[in-house]
Amino acid sequence: MRFLYFLFLVAFAGAVGYFAYLNNQQVELRFLEWHGYYSVAALVGVAYGLGMLSGWSVVGMLRRSLSRVTEYEQR
Repeated sequence: MRFLYFLFLVAFAGAVGYFAYLNNQQVELRFLEWHGYYSVAALVGVAYGLGMLSGWSVVGMLRRSLSRVTEYEQR
């Protein structure tokens, strides 16, 4: 089973590498007074990472809230 997981990881890494290779052009990013030129692959990676971080924090907050509610009901 570990070998299957390893193959999936290698295939995923290959797909990410291929995406980065195909999307190596620069785009301009503007936000209020701040702007810069970045690669599309880097922007997608940063957006994905920030989405994972925010999703992880929301799930953690909900778990803590749920555990506090169930803990309160048991008393």
